[in-house]
Amino acid sequence: MATASEHVDVLIVGAGLSGIDAAYHLQRAFPARTYAILEMREDLGGTWDLFRYPGIRSDSDMFTLGYRFKPWLGEKAIADGDSILAYVRDTAVENGIDEHIRYRHKVVRAEWSSADNRWTVTVDHGGETVVMTANFLFSCSGYYRYDEGYTPDFAGTERFPGPIIHPQHWPGRVEVEGKRVVVIGSGATAVTLGPALVEQGAHVTMLQRSPSYIISMPARDGFADRARKFLPARTAYALARAKNVGLSTLMYQLSQRYPKRMRAWIRGWQERWLPKGYDIDTHFTPSYKPWDQRLCLSPNGDLFRAIRKGQLELVTDRIDTFTENGLRLESGRELDADIIITATGLNLVPFGGVELVVDSRKVHLPETMSYKAMMLSDVPNFAFVIGYTNASWTLKADLVCEYVVRLLRHMDAHGYVRATPVRDPSVGTAPFLNFEPGYVLRALDILPKQGDRAPWKLHMNYLRDLPKLRYGKIDDPAMRFDRARAS
Repeated sequence: MATASEHVDVLIVGAGLSGIDAAYHLQRAFPARTYAILEMREDLGGTWDLFRYPGIRSDSDMFTLGYRFKPWLGEKAIADGDSILAYVRDTAVENGIDEHIRYRHKVVRAEWSSADNRWTVTVDHGGETVVMTANFLFSCSGYYRYDEGYTPDFAGTERFPGPIIHPQHWPGRVEVEGKRVVVIGSGATAVTLGPALVEQGAHVTMLQRSPSYIISMPARDGFADRARKFLPARTAYALARAKNVGLSTLMYQLSQRYPKRMRAWIRGWQERWLPKGYDIDTHFTPSYKPWDQRLCLSPNGDLFRAIRKGQLELVTDRIDTFTENGLRLESGRELDADIIITATGLNLVPFGGVELVVDSRKVHLPETMSYKAMMLSDVPNFAFVIGYTNASWTLKADLVCEYVVRLLRHMDAHGYVRATPVRDPSVGTAPFLNFEPGYVLRALDILPKQGDRAPWKLHMNYLRDLPKLRYGKIDDPAMRFDRARAS
């Protein structure tokens, strides 16, 4: 084994929203502790630096997607990607976090030694191997592959002469004015791309295999705008954040408890936004209940306005094959296209694909159980951030970071060197994410499990997690703490 080049107290993997969040909490709580952030790409920002397609924006309001400790001061509640990236970069620079980031450092393997009570991390840095050690490993790398989006195996793609583009690999400037563009997909990316391409002068057809729930939301938050006029920025931000957390939680709970009523409400809203007589049953009524998959947002109703103006057509059908002119559908209809965009989703990969090893035994993730949705059974001194599927990612990231700080303080206070969640054999198992989009269903067999009761059960509820993670007891019967080295 190569000799370690450096040791740090905490090693953070990923310099996106979560990684910067983790670094802020860590250095604020422990000024004397050493840490480093390993980022596989050439810049920070994660998702917001990677995706460059037209119209890229948040699908959560910025008062909840923003950090708890740094007010969002932008005018728009649904912000564009460049503004979000600038916000993340400003946070890193203002707090000196950028000085701790090692770019083009891809973590390949992390091996825990109970004899040494530390992680040995193998890193690929531009083709060279770098080895680092750390007392605690914190994965903030998200859950999807950055180097590869998901594209189904479409028939006849070789026949189509024009560009076929996945939004995750947008090739810089694409000239679309006057072009016929077909966007395949019905999720947040497609709902964002369609209106943005219309604004650039394209003739857009959105082709979906099945509908999604899509609702309009104001691009600006009127409550936040009014609060800013009379209150300090931090107070106004906190109030807007609390208001939006409450509203989003209420909408999710109503959707789960009264799905028929919520479906009717959503349909009523859409009837007001769409042309009279529009076929909502075919194009806007999914087979699943509201919030079984994430609701898509249309800022200021941009998608609905484009449909009303005849600038965007929504087609619900299945693809038979690509052709020399575009696409032939199973119904027999032909869609002519100059450019085809496959907004068909993501490929999930837990913890950036890092191979985890504990005392020479490889960790097989489906055999592990997630503890409080942030640690793994029988894996010491390791935490991760996976955000909410029904709310802003950062709401969960903030709570996880605060919990990790509390955990480290507890270990310091009692002289512990190791914290390991230990699974009770009587705890039943369930899929890690109770969520139905394709990218989740395709990855269930590579993800950890969750349990049927606390602290192993995953709750997609910020208000429920808040008291437990921010204030709850650290000394949990399911957590084993060790002072001495393993014999």
